[in-house]
Amino acid sequence: MELRTLRFFVAVAEEESFTRAAARLFVAQPAVSQQIRSLERELGETLFDRNPRSVRLTEAGRALLPLANRTLAAADTLTAEFASRSALLTGSLSLGTVDGVEHTRLPGLLGSFHRQYPGVTVHLVDGRSSELISRVDDGRLDAAVVALPERSLPDGFRAEVMLEDEIVAVVASHSPLAGRRSVPVEMLDGRTLITYGPDSGLRPWLQAAFDAAGIDFTVRYATNDAALHVALVDAGVGVALSVRTDRALTDNPRVRALPIAPPLTYRKALVWRTAPEASRPLRAFLALGSGVAQAQAEQG
Repeated sequence: MELRTLRFFVAVAEEESFTRAAARLFVAQPAVSQQIRSLERELGETLFDRNPRSVRLTEAGRALLPLANRTLAAADTLTAEFASRSALLTGSLSLGTVDGVEHTRLPGLLGSFHRQYPGVTVHLVDGRSSELISRVDDGRLDAAVVALPERSLPDGFRAEVMLEDEIVAVVASHSPLAGRRSVPVEMLDGRTLITYGPDSGLRPWLQAAFDAAGIDFTVRYATNDAALHVALVDAGVGVALSVRTDRALTDNPRVRALPIAPPLTYRKALVWRTAPEASRPLRAFLALGSGVAQAQAEQG
């Protein structure tokens, strides 16, 4: 069994498509199909249920997937470990990112990392916070920048805050609320609310704030697109609860973004597992991040 074959298997499992897996791997689709058939013959079991519209893992495929991920991660760690002995760090680093990550320290940190370790390939995977935390937990990602959950992270996780932000009330400029300096959360009771979908890591924070105020939290319009939040407010639909740093809220004279009282703050943080031991690329990335954060603190 070759590592290349396992990489093909993981790609098909994650993409749920031979065509998308081939595009991701930069190979022809028949090569992917041939490798998977070869692996199935070697293992003596069918790994995928195939039909014209989808590809799904069988029970055997689901059993193989975590083993394949661990094997590939171990191989990457081995490669990076021995490359570093010749002072050339190589390998790969898989990072998850949520919307708005451009406002955190991550882009600048990745710029520094690339200049210092140009031999490392960085894979960026976007998604929602809960999904990305799960991927870090099962080893599919090395680390991720997420909105920290309202409840604690899983056991064995560490986090480094990359950004502190807040959720604001977005109202039409002609609304009676627009003249206020802030909007008490109680004043949102009974209004048509526009905010992020149930899969967003911000929803638990919003729910907790409304629960603390003893008012109902019913979202009438749910979308993770902040530009659509603004458009709906502008159209007179209701009040949006959006992230202050989102570009959609910048320099728009038709809407106003007002702080919520009490403030509804949250943090975006880099999260990673403490065990098993991090790969050398991740250790280098974490060390670089700590150094940048310390330098910024000293300058501040």
